Amino acid sequence: MMTIPVNEPVIPVEAKQYVLDALETGWVSSAGKYIQQFEEAFAKYLGVKHAITTTSGTSALHLALAALGIGPGDEVIVPDFTMIASAFAIMYTGARPVFVDVDPEIFTLDPSKLSAAVTPHTKAIMPVHIYGHPADMDPVLSLARERNIAVIEDAAEAHGAAYKGRLCGTMGTVNAFSFYGNKIITTGEGGMVVTDDDAIAARVRSLKDLSHSPTKRFVHETVGFNYRMTNLQAALGLGQMAHVEEFLKKKQWMADRYAQELKDIPGLRLPITRTWAKNVYWMYAVLVDEQLGMTRDAFRAELKKRGIDTRDFFTSCAAQPAIRALGSVPFGSAQGPFPVTENIAERGLYLPSGLALTEEQIAAVIVAVRAIAHA
Repeated sequence: MMTIPVNEPVIPVEAKQYVLDALETGWVSSAGKYIQQFEEAFAKYLGVKHAITTTSGTSALHLALAALGIGPGDEVIVPDFTMIASAFAIMYTGARPVFVDVDPEIFTLDPSKLSAAVTPHTKAIMPVHIYGHPADMDPVLSLARERNIAVIEDAAEAHGAAYKGRLCGTMGTVNAFSFYGNKIITTGEGGMVVTDDDAIAARVRSLKDLSHSPTKRFVHETVGFNYRMTNLQAALGLGQMAHVEEFLKKKQWMADRYAQELKDIPGLRLPITRTWAKNVYWMYAVLVDEQLGMTRDAFRAELKKRGIDTRDFFTSCAAQPAIRALGSVPFGSAQGPFPVTENIAERGLYLPSGLALTEEQIAAVIVAVRAIAHA
């Protein structure tokens, strides 16, 4: 029995041609024309001044934080419900993540929790656009302006998503994307820092390339990082940029099919999209409750028996042993409990959602879900 994967990418012909060209011309490392072309294409798509390639979404977040000068003694507010890279990137700088709970419907940072989390040490807020749905940005941006706090959008999962007509990754001070293999645009591994601030962009470009002195190479006045994307990866990313709208339509088709066929199943809560949001459904994320007659884990196991691959939701960042062991989470008024995160982490999973998903595959997933629910 063939397994239907949870996420499989589509690699267009152009991407293969560009990668082959990079191989044949020998430009396989972190120099070559596709780096600049990919950055320019991504910046144009978003309508921002600067897009800077990196090795991953995690390193993009790290560079964004480092370029803002965030370090030991500083705090950065971040949702407790997010992929651990969001919190780790903060910790790489020596700063402390301050976690807040999330909205129970769309799983993004709950703006009503923000004010209580701000302290004199707060230097940035990092909203995360989760599973393709934008965070509620206006309250975040308003508070940030009032308190003179930077905003770093984690848009790793939100290529093409929009908040009140504004593309995710264009609203913060400096923002980050991921191009991991399961993302809407992929370079296998890779990321991008985007900003309209010339000074921040210059710092990011320097920091990602070991902070060479602008006057003399191999002289380093500050500590830098080797976060350079390769020309091969950029070629792969560039080859997909012409297909972004096509990819987004495929994601919407997937979401519409699931919604139409699964909407009447008691105990299976389908994704909710706010009226102000363009949701790109990076993953089709559902919640299981007792009306389904089984736990999330039992539901996953039944799908697995039928050859359907799934993934659990993220787990609370604040509860992670690695974070607790470093003493980064002394529980105070803004550090727990996180009842929404804990609840959805136990109940959530996502169904096969990749761009390569076929009509036959999605039909098989739907049949399997309905059979399990009605057994």
